[in-house]
Amino acid sequence: MAPKAEKKPAEKKPAAGEEKSAEKAPAGKKPKAEKRLPASKASSKEGGAGDKKGRKKAKKSVETYKIYIFKVLKQVHPDIGISSKAMSIMNSFINDIFEKLAQEAARLARYNKKPTITSREIQTSVRLVLPGELAKHAVSEGTKAVTKFTSN
Repeated sequence: MAPKAEKKPAEKKPAAGEEKSAEKAPAGKKPKAEKRLPASKASSKEGGAGDKKGRKKAKKSVETYKIYIFKVLKQVHPDIGISSKAMSIMNSFINDIFEKLAQEAARLARYNKKPTITSREIQTSVRLVLPGELAKHAVSEGTKAVTKFTSN
């Protein structure tokens, strides 16, 4: 048997629109396809600075303690949930305590003529702001957290 000859596909003649782009492109490279914009975007470019219908507003990120409150709740009481109103109240409570502690720590730093709030100022402000047993527990938890952070 004689070996079969390889068949080459027949070359197509370029259509009328493709002739122009083939002439512009250098030999051996494919011509780039033209980008077409959707009708809404094409008209907005031509129209000027008027159309902003299709654009969405970017959401402003709001930082909350909600996920952390929920995690602690599940550690303490795994079977209990929390309503959104109660979660909002807890978030406000934590923001309020944070604000009080930060103000007290800043005041302590200012009294001692130090430009930096360190863990010592935070610990002292916790002792001053929080009452009795709660302050003792907060100081011990804070000390534990700082020790864990510095050891890693």
